[in-house]
Amino acid sequence: MTQSNEPGQPLPVVNSKIASVDLETPTVALAIGAHPDDIEFGCGGTLAKWAQAGCLVHHLVLTDGSKGTWNVNADIDQLIAHREVEQREAARRLGTKGEVIFMNQVDGDLADTRELRGEIARQIRRLRPQVVLGHDPWKRYRLHPDHRHAGFLTCDAIVAARDPHFFKEHAIAHHRPQHLLLWEADEPDHGEDIGSFVDQKISALLAHESQFESTMKAVDQEALEKFSQRMRKRMSELGQRIDRPAGEIFKKISDL
Repeated sequence: MTQSNEPGQPLPVVNSKIASVDLETPTVALAIGAHPDDIEFGCGGTLAKWAQAGCLVHHLVLTDGSKGTWNVNADIDQLIAHREVEQREAARRLGTKGEVIFMNQVDGDLADTRELRGEIARQIRRLRPQVVLGHDPWKRYRLHPDHRHAGFLTCDAIVAARDPHFFKEHAIAHHRPQHLLLWEADEPDHGEDIGSFVDQKISALLAHESQFESTMKAVDQEALEKFSQRMRKRMSELGQRIDRPAGEIFKKISDL
């Protein structure tokens, strides 16, 4: 059974070697997600850990989350507004103090355009993160197009942000992050110990109340508790890969 379309931190397809554990806490980190809640699924525990250690953590959400309901009669404008509130609350629960930025692209229609790539590069140059985190665009058999496009946009924007002759119209100095961590990787090679931050990660996920039914498959308190148990089990399974009580794992790209 493939787990390719589980959000955030599914078990990897290949039992690849985890070569490194725990980056030095960055001064600034930027997490880039396709939708509200993707960042919490993908790296919420790592962000909570870094924030507690003094890192300034920023969230960048690319789409408006307007497809995130199974209610065919939903008020979409209200849903978009509500998902922004949920995302800000999730960031608060993680303890992050940086900006929560919304690109407001239409959910489901995210496209790898020069304009959007440039805007993400501009944010990287402006915020100057040491570490960028995002979706792995090379994940096998991924169905959701926004996750693929978000991953490629993140990678392409890093290249644009680091090189001075891209997007000179920004009038902002180029910036080269030290590391890129990609969640949902089939062949991860880096892990972060989140043993003390599982509760915060789950709390941040539960801030996304509009997603209880559609993403978390939970329509009542009992189902929410089962969701939390699944998350704890998964973080424990990933932690075994790095000999820690709980973990999040990534493909790490350095020397960007």
